[in-house]
Amino acid sequence: MYNQKTNSYGGQVRSYTSKVSEVSRVSEVSKMSKQGEQQSLHSFAPWGEGQDEGSYKFDTADMTPHQGRPACTHTLETAKEVRSTSSLAILFRKGRGMRAAFTLAEGKLACTTTQVAAKAAFTLAEVLITLAIIGVVAVLTIPGLIKNHNEKAWSTAQDVFTKRLEVATRQMNTEEKLAGYSSTMDFVNELKKYIKITRVCDNSEITKCFDKQVIWNEGEEPVDMSAIKNAQSFGLDWESDTVAVQFANGVNAVIAYNPNATQDPFNNQFSATSNSMAILYDVSGNKNPNTNGKDIGKINVEELAGVTGCMIPELADTMCITQILAPGTGYSALSKAECEQIADEGYGNNKAYCGGYTSDYWAGAVKACGGIQNMPTQAQLEQLAAYIYPTADSISSSGTTNANWDADRASLFIAQTPSGSLGVFVWSGRETSQTIAYLRYFDPTSTYWYGHGRYGRRFLAVCLSN
Repeated sequence: MYNQKTNSYGGQVRSYTSKVSEVSRVSEVSKMSKQGEQQSLHSFAPWGEGQDEGSYKFDTADMTPHQGRPACTHTLETAKEVRSTSSLAILFRKGRGMRAAFTLAEGKLACTTTQVAAKAAFTLAEVLITLAIIGVVAVLTIPGLIKNHNEKAWSTAQDVFTKRLEVATRQMNTEEKLAGYSSTMDFVNELKKYIKITRVCDNSEITKCFDKQVIWNEGEEPVDMSAIKNAQSFGLDWESDTVAVQFANGVNAVIAYNPNATQDPFNNQFSATSNSMAILYDVSGNKNPNTNGKDIGKINVEELAGVTGCMIPELADTMCITQILAPGTGYSALSKAECEQIADEGYGNNKAYCGGYTSDYWAGAVKACGGIQNMPTQAQLEQLAAYIYPTADSISSSGTTNANWDADRASLFIAQTPSGSLGVFVWSGRETSQTIAYLRYFDPTSTYWYGHGRYGRRFLAVCLSN
């Protein structure tokens, strides 16, 4: 019966000591008031017993509904259940802004509704401002995150590569294959039996296997890698050329072999890698930033040619020497066909002059330096003579026979001169025929300019950066 005083429907509720009380399904609730204030429901079906379909059972232990459905599922959605020893309150929410509560206390069932304040939505301006703030934060933080990620990736890649290289050279040491090679190319051909190398480029084609430029010191001009022809380019006094390689794992490298390498097959602690080579490697392949200390790593490389501008800073204003190459190791003689090929490729020498000798060392020097424009002129070789003979009264373009050279200054060239030579010979970029090119000769007491056969196998190729 409806009780006007309590504004509710009442009825008796049975209780059991260890059994489950049964509650019949609550019939559909009538329409709620549209006024938005706290209102009681206008009708509510009386409780009954014995209804199977739609009936609900409440466990006396936890007061949770059984059969997978909450009470009043026809009209209301479950929001919360509250249980106490003397009463049971079940809270429901219907739609937006309205809350319905069923309360069972002292054998009476009551239901009330309450208007719930609606939550205010964000305005378009607030959303745009929030997105702008998120964008600014992203701009400030994402570059740093990317930088940290890249640096960690480069460091990990370098560790993996150097460990793999160490394993390969240790195995070479164990098998007595580490020492005794006449050139870097011979060493690399053996090395690729122990670590997978997919491509090999000699020092005339380094940039086919390695990037064209490397930043050795940030903030300075990049180094032209095509000029890295020998171990001297790495700041070492080894008499060996360089070879560029591409490893199967994506690492590119330039290697110079140590002609004084030793081996100790019975020593597991032997530092095989550092004993056998100097290597500059790029763990990111040909991708940027190509910077020393980032994606560029090194073993035994002390510097790169051109890092300070020139090998002889005192001459930098007039001739910037980037390479001093010895015949046989730093550059090789060319045949007539090879001489004509480099002429076709724009290296600057006269194609009609090619073919005077089957072993054209002057043409080989032209190719190694990248063209006659990168070789010294007669005037520049005169300036070089003035540098090597600092105490001479005068140095002429043709020659000087009464002079004493500075051994320290001359040592840079002596170190690359083949053994047995009486002095130092330096090719110029000038040729006069198929058989003749010009050079300058230096010895302890004299220096002079003259033409010589292009077959000369003792003459240095001095490469300039213009």
